[in-house]
Amino acid sequence: MASSPATATGRVGYAAFQYPDFSLYQCARFCIVAAQEMQSVAVGWQVYEITKKPLDLGLVGLAQFLPGILLFLAAGHVADRFSRRKVLMVCYAGFFLCSSLLLFMTLRNIQSVMPIYAVVLLLGVVRSFNGPAARAILPQIVPIEHFPNAVTWNATTFQAATISGPALGGLLYAVTQGPRAVYAAAMAASLAAVVVMWHIKARGQSRSRPGRDSVLAGFRYVWERKLILALISLDMFAVLLGGAVALLPVYAREILHIGPWGLGLLRSAPAVGAAAMAIFLAHNPVRRNVGATMLWCVAGFGVFTIVFGLSRSVPLSLLALLLTGAFDMVSVVIRATLVQLATPDEMRGRVTAVDMIFIGTSNELGQFESGLTAHWFGTVPAVVLGGIGTLAVIGLWTWIFPDLRHADKMAGETA
Repeated sequence: MASSPATATGRVGYAAFQYPDFSLYQCARFCIVAAQEMQSVAVGWQVYEITKKPLDLGLVGLAQFLPGILLFLAAGHVADRFSRRKVLMVCYAGFFLCSSLLLFMTLRNIQSVMPIYAVVLLLGVVRSFNGPAARAILPQIVPIEHFPNAVTWNATTFQAATISGPALGGLLYAVTQGPRAVYAAAMAASLAAVVVMWHIKARGQSRSRPGRDSVLAGFRYVWERKLILALISLDMFAVLLGGAVALLPVYAREILHIGPWGLGLLRSAPAVGAAAMAIFLAHNPVRRNVGATMLWCVAGFGVFTIVFGLSRSVPLSLLALLLTGAFDMVSVVIRATLVQLATPDEMRGRVTAVDMIFIGTSNELGQFESGLTAHWFGTVPAVVLGGIGTLAVIGLWTWIFPDLRHADKMAGETA
């Protein structure tokens, strides 16, 4: 069973932290996300130093995306069929293995990107199974009445790790003049996440029965609920087109001229904005006009993506990235809360797996799209066109899904 609350009452903004298992989970989550973020900085800089081709940065994203497309049904079924805590421990051990392999290859002074792509592909496999279990376990460690608050703080932890991870990774890379220390630090953080996860006690979960119909239930569930389909698909296409993360090494090296330490700052800036917004939402949750709020915030994401693409000023670039993160966080919280609260526990893993495909498409496939368009049109035009595409998607989704525009209350909100 989940631990009892430490106190009978508490400030509403920190309600989820009354539960020790939730606090432990946030520690484990911070460690594993920070490890992957600092590692991403090292991989991106290392690949670009070897090839000097933006397209190869996009291929890093594609290598992480492909396993998710192939394995999302199996990953969701595993999260519903087996203990999510144990699944996460295995995944964290897998992250440790990937960091170890990257360190080994670096120590061997490998000058080809193909072995790096192979490890990134393995990393994509681990992430495919980690995502559904990581999100579906949350209702097992926090009572349903505090779930919206837990979702917001869960997002805050993620963004805090996304701030510190790239900054630390860029700093270690610059100080040690290479990725060795970064990969070693990622190994240590992944191992710490395994140890912390071992001490978490989660409520028993409902288990699904095997079978093809059971495996496909998550996809069918999302398809039949058009509002949820609209929410997650809007987020997918907006970030798919408007994401500029894959091209940040190019901006740091050739446009802003700020080196690997500056790359860490650029990677951290969206997370700074997202974390600030998440803390604000924890104390001031979205209660009304959910659909319109999401549409306006996604529009803000697109506008400031364009600003970043055109900027040649480091402070303006950091500000633009910060604001893209802040606007994106609103859609993250709205989507995660609606999907989790509306889904029965016995199929949360499968529904979350479908949601993770949308997220993976927007993030990893978005990196490939950015690298490909940069290869065709140039780095700056690729980012600007992506931001314009995001704005076009908003107009199209407003027309196709009128229920999204008129959506009012957040499901499952508490007083």
